[in-house]
Amino acid sequence: MGSTIAGPDGLPRCAWCAAAPEFLHYHDTEWGFPVSNDQRLFEKLSLEAFQSGLSWRTILAKRENFRAAFDGFDFRRIATFGETDVERLLGDSGIVRHRGKIEAVIHNARMAEQLAERNGSLAAYFWGFEPDTEQLAAPQSASTSPASVALSKDLKRSGWKFVGPTTVYAFMQATGLINDHAVGCTIRNRADETRKAFRRPGRPG
Repeated sequence: MGSTIAGPDGLPRCAWCAAAPEFLHYHDTEWGFPVSNDQRLFEKLSLEAFQSGLSWRTILAKRENFRAAFDGFDFRRIATFGETDVERLLGDSGIVRHRGKIEAVIHNARMAEQLAERNGSLAAYFWGFEPDTEQLAAPQSASTSPASVALSKDLKRSGWKFVGPTTVYAFMQATGLINDHAVGCTIRNRADETRKAFRRPGRPG
């Protein structure tokens, strides 16, 4: 169910948001809230891939640098990147300089173009994997789910890289495909209300 701690206003929050000063704002305003913007969805999945083997604090601290380096995570622009861009990114000390992950983001941008064309948008595709709440484990008690496994497999079949089920589960937590705030967290109800009011992106036709 996840543990809670008292926030600066005295209200309970997920305990993890006390691990670093920058986590509180991210926890209160982003994590678990639904995202429908294709560019933001691609950013979230790309950053979760970069986070593999590292701390989220490292990625969050560098997020603005990542956005600048990857053209705001506009996947249509990233899809045009070539070897010169790879070398530029490998020389950028403001981001995580991991060749495999950098090349994966560029490759995935090309896959994202195809996926968006087939489904109308990335949002329509990703929200098609939103799980029923009864399929989910207790909040913050699992690192994968049947839905994250299914989405991971589908992305891999389409050619995406660095999209294992754990990375995909973290993406689903971050983009509000699930509400994994701890029971008792003051933000959990806010995220739930936002999810209830959220209009799920539909597929064409």
